[in-house]
Amino acid sequence: MNTAPPHVPAKPLAGWRVLVPRGGPWGDGVAASLRRQGATPVIAPLINFAPTNDQATLEQSLADLAAGEFDWLTVTSATTVDVLYAYRAVVPASTRVAAVGETTAAALLAVGYRVDLVPEDDNSAAGMAEQLIGLEPEPRDILTLRSEIAKPVLTNMLSEAGHRVRSVVAYRTVGVPVTERIAEDVRSGRINAILVTSGSVAEQVHEQFADIPPTTLIAAIGPRTAKDARRAGLSVDVVAETQTVDALIDAVARFSLPHAADEFAPQTGALPLPRRD
Repeated sequence: MNTAPPHVPAKPLAGWRVLVPRGGPWGDGVAASLRRQGATPVIAPLINFAPTNDQATLEQSLADLAAGEFDWLTVTSATTVDVLYAYRAVVPASTRVAAVGETTAAALLAVGYRVDLVPEDDNSAAGMAEQLIGLEPEPRDILTLRSEIAKPVLTNMLSEAGHRVRSVVAYRTVGVPVTERIAEDVRSGRINAILVTSGSVAEQVHEQFADIPPTTLIAAIGPRTAKDARRAGLSVDVVAETQTVDALIDAVARFSLPHAADEFAPQTGALPLPRRD
């Protein structure tokens, strides 16, 4: 029997509509987590990957990966996971997998890949390189898959440490226009929170949603993403303490629902949401 006072929501995000900016297995997982907290997730993929301009090199590298030619595979974004999944890439047991952060690790696990390493402190290409170098004093064969615009920080650091690195462009990031209905839901404030999970997502949020109401919560998945979001022109309201989906949802749940615009949400007279000026 539920003995909680009637004014206390059974779930912290009851009544919230939260925009999830990526689809696929990762987006479905985030949506499920939001539903467990009482929110209504709105999956609206803002970015997708376009094929690399050198598909032959990518396909050969993935074939070499499946053949066991690499000691390590490094994955620096959830979009790279989308590429691996789209190509049905095989990662043999002899190859260890390094993910740049918990978001990327979760994306790998969601589609059936394992994760052997996530940087403990610095969820960045430099942080990954430093930890790999510490773990592997002897030269290793490493495949780094990256976006077309990624800086070669990881490749350079690993190469300078003596490792044999094959750096391959796996994809180009492109924006995905949202439907007019989603755009209107953001303009009207019917979307109560927008999850920002990468710099690329931040750029699309800024470009596609010119008029975000001041009551809409902008939540970044970690300090690095928050920095990228501010650089893109967004006002970030809350930053997850750790770079995980659970921490991001928990950060949103600390706020009160600013209004009950959803016709299915009860009009409870919630406290006003602390906002930017």
